[in-house]
Amino acid sequence: MSAVATTTYADPRVSAPQLVVDPAAIAANTRLLAARATGELMAVVKADGFGHGAVTVARTALANGATGLGVTSIAEGFALREAGLRAPVLSWLNPVDADFATAVAADLDLAVPSAAHLDAVVRTAPGARVHLHLDTGLARDGAEPTSWARLCRTARRAEQAGLLTVVGVMGHLACADEPGHPANATGRTRFAWGLETARATGLRPVVRHLAATAATLTDPRSHHTTVRVGAGLVGIDPSGSTELTWAMTLTAPVVSVRRVRAGTPVGYGHSWTTPRATTLALLPLGYADGLPRAASGRAEVLLRGRRCPVVGRVSMDQVVVDVGDEPVLAGETATVLGPGTAGEPTPADWAAWSDTLPHEVVTGFGPRIARGTVVSSLRGVR
Repeated sequence: MSAVATTTYADPRVSAPQLVVDPAAIAANTRLLAARATGELMAVVKADGFGHGAVTVARTALANGATGLGVTSIAEGFALREAGLRAPVLSWLNPVDADFATAVAADLDLAVPSAAHLDAVVRTAPGARVHLHLDTGLARDGAEPTSWARLCRTARRAEQAGLLTVVGVMGHLACADEPGHPANATGRTRFAWGLETARATGLRPVVRHLAATAATLTDPRSHHTTVRVGAGLVGIDPSGSTELTWAMTLTAPVVSVRRVRAGTPVGYGHSWTTPRATTLALLPLGYADGLPRAASGRAEVLLRGRRCPVVGRVSMDQVVVDVGDEPVLAGETATVLGPGTAGEPTPADWAAWSDTLPHEVVTGFGPRIARGTVVSSLRGVR
C-alpha cells in the first residue's frame, strides 16, 4: 500500500474560490466590436452577462460604444431597470403567458415570434414596442417563414389601431462561426425577404438586427442597423478570427498538500495513479461549482508560475493537482482560468478539455464561488 508522508492543511480563514471580472477587458472588447459594426451595437447581457455579471457588463459596454441592451427574459430586463440602467432593453424569449404588462411598464422592448405572442402582447400590454422575430434558418425561436406575412399584417393592423409599435425586425444566423458556410447566405437572404415582406404590409421597422458576435467580426453584409453582441464582450470570438480579451479570472486556494509514493491511486475510480513520488495539492472546487467534469484527466491550473495537471476525476467539490516536486504550501492560490497573460489556462482551454464551448464554461460557475471585480480597471471605465 502506498503511504502518505506528510499532509498539511490551510488556515480555515483562507479565502474560498473567487471569480474576478475585469471591466477594462469588457471595455476594450466593446470598443473593438463597436468599431467593426457598420451600425449600432446592442450589448447582450443574458445569462448574467455570460456569467460575468449583467449589470457590470451592461454598464461597461454602454460606456464604451454600446447603445442598447439585449436579454432573453423579462426578469433579466427588469433587473437591469432596477439597477438604474435606462438604455433601451430588448427581451426576446418569453412564453405567451409572460408578464408583458410589467415589461411595458418597465419600458422594455419585446420580441414577437408568433401570432400567439402578438395576441398576448396586444391584449395585456397595449403600447408595447415590439421587434418581430423571423426564423432565418435555425428551426428554433422566431416565426416560421410560412407564417411571417400573416404575422406582419396582423402586427400592422395592431399598430394602426394604436395598440403597439413595431420598432424592429430581428433574426439570427445558424452558422456564423463558420464564415463560409452556405447557411449564412441563406439566412441573409431570408432576412432580406422578411424585411421586404414587413415593408410591403406598411411596417417601417427602424431597428433591424441579424448579426451576433461572429457575424459582427466576419460578415458586414449581415449588420443592418444594429448588431447584437454578447459573447464577444467577455472575450469569446466563436469565429476564431479576432483576438479578444478574456474578462474572467478564477482562482482557488490550496486546501491541503500531501507527498505520496509512486503507485498511489487518486480520486474516485482510481482513474489515475502516480507514476512517481510526487506532491498532490487539493483545491476546493468541483463540478458543483461549474468546473466541467468532462475535463478530468486533461485540465491544468497555474500554480507557482507553471501549469500543473489536474489528476484523477473532477469531483463535486474538489480537484487534485499534481505539482511534482514543487514546494507548494497550503494556503497558496492556484489560477484555474484567466486571460492567459501569465500562462494560466483560458476559458477556451477548459472548453477544449471538456469538448464544449467557452460560452458553457463561463456561464456555468455557481453561487458558492465568491465574485468580485478588478477595482483598478474601473477607473478606465466611464
